[in-house]
Amino acid sequence: MGARADDIRGFFGWSEVLNYLVLRPLSHITLAWEMRWDPVARRYEPEPGSFADDLNAIIELIAKAAPPDRYRDNEDRIAERVVCDLGWPIQKRGTRWVGADYATILEQGAFRDMRQRDLIAAAAGRVRGAFAHGHRHIDEMEDSHRTMLTALMAIIIYHRYCDGTALFVEPDEEPA
Repeated sequence: MGARADDIRGFFGWSEVLNYLVLRPLSHITLAWEMRWDPVARRYEPEPGSFADDLNAIIELIAKAAPPDRYRDNEDRIAERVVCDLGWPIQKRGTRWVGADYATILEQGAFRDMRQRDLIAAAAGRVRGAFAHGHRHIDEMEDSHRTMLTALMAIIIYHRYCDGTALFVEPDEEPA
């Protein structure tokens, strides 16, 4: 039986590492990468000049997504775009892509991932894998799998920022 959406939302809640691993890599866009958990609303507190609201939206997308049986297929599609569209000399050996940093491969290949569908599916699949291994919270995950899940989440937010669909609000702007 799969995890319920509330279980998945709880999987990301009150994390000690999520802001550091998802939002801090975006500090070249905004320095406001630290966030606070709101236990009543059960979400991270949105603040002007931060991606906290975007993180909440990504968590919601992952919670609602149907996780694929093989998340690596979604990641492979993204990596194959890097080979075909960008001509990078990377190749797959076994289950791993070699020739460049894997998160960078996914970031660059995702520019043609319409609405980040493959990225979201891969993230949902990685959460499903965590649950299958008995990890009920992101802070409990094995480091390399957590690093890749949070990289996927940061890449989704970055691409949404680049294409103008992020919820990010500049500190001096008023939300519409």
